[in-house]
Amino acid sequence: MFSIPWPFRSTRPWRARVYERAARWARSRQGTDQPVTELRPGRIYILPTGVGLIFALMTFAMLLGSMNYNNNLSFVLTFLLTGLGFVAMHQCQRNLVGLQINFAGVDPVHAGQVAGFRIAVTNRSRSQRHHLQLYAGPVASSIEDLGPGESRIFRLEVETRNRGYVQLDRFGIRTLFPFELFRSWAWLHMDLRGLVYPAAAASAPPPPPSRTARGHRQHDARGEEDFAGLRRFHDGDPPRHVAWKAYARSGELLSKQFSGADISSQWLDFDKVPDDDVETRLSILTRWILDADRSQVDYGLRIAGVEFPPAHGETHRHRCLKALALFGGSAGGTHA
Repeated sequence: MFSIPWPFRSTRPWRARVYERAARWARSRQGTDQPVTELRPGRIYILPTGVGLIFALMTFAMLLGSMNYNNNLSFVLTFLLTGLGFVAMHQCQRNLVGLQINFAGVDPVHAGQVAGFRIAVTNRSRSQRHHLQLYAGPVASSIEDLGPGESRIFRLEVETRNRGYVQLDRFGIRTLFPFELFRSWAWLHMDLRGLVYPAAAASAPPPPPSRTARGHRQHDARGEEDFAGLRRFHDGDPPRHVAWKAYARSGELLSKQFSGADISSQWLDFDKVPDDDVETRLSILTRWILDADRSQVDYGLRIAGVEFPPAHGETHRHRCLKALALFGGSAGGTHA
């Protein structure tokens, strides 16, 4: 769950209960937001800051003094400051109205690393928006200004602990502009999530020995020799090995094979990892996959009755690591 952000940030239990009730009320009132959400005036909240409360007390004291001494100049100054406060309140809320917010993605990370949720904020109005910040509990983005028609990516960094999915159920956008007399904010409930791979083992036993075959496809780093024919395209095949002319004729995606080179590949089997603990096995497999990918060695994965044929490349690595992350139906990871 979130820790307690402003305006209810406190270690006192009653403050936490007030915040949780307010958050539940906002969720039931707003429901789940669409992937692209525009902020309306009715969903923007506003409260005075500490500076704003002191400002209000000061102007009230000036009003009492003006009435006591019947000083016209004092009345003018008091009403001027009061009008300035009301204008600041209006501008603070207006600073968020009409902003368009949408999810811009999150890259997979390993457990223990920070997941960077990217949120795009677009200002479609003709006026500049100032002092904007996104937050999720104790996590906050940088403070940015948006010019007319400008769009900017804000980043919320959420810590991860377990493999599976890290979820960002709720985040907010806030502003103190102008004068920091008021704080205006809006909550958004988009139910965002990012994939968390298992943490790679710091030390792992050696992987199973590679098997050598002739006449198979080669990596980009290895030279191409004699053309040996075509085969069905697999994820991870280099784009320059795709037979584009054959694809134009038949509509079937094929890859070229070259003979005369020895290709090493290895199978990584969950059931054959030398350890009894499930999470340790997954960490060892993660280490083997990363090492094989770094060495540009073809590798296959067997886990939970599913096989990923030997291949290499970013797509193949992601498929294998995703299978490890979700092994056992794990969909729960860290909640933010």
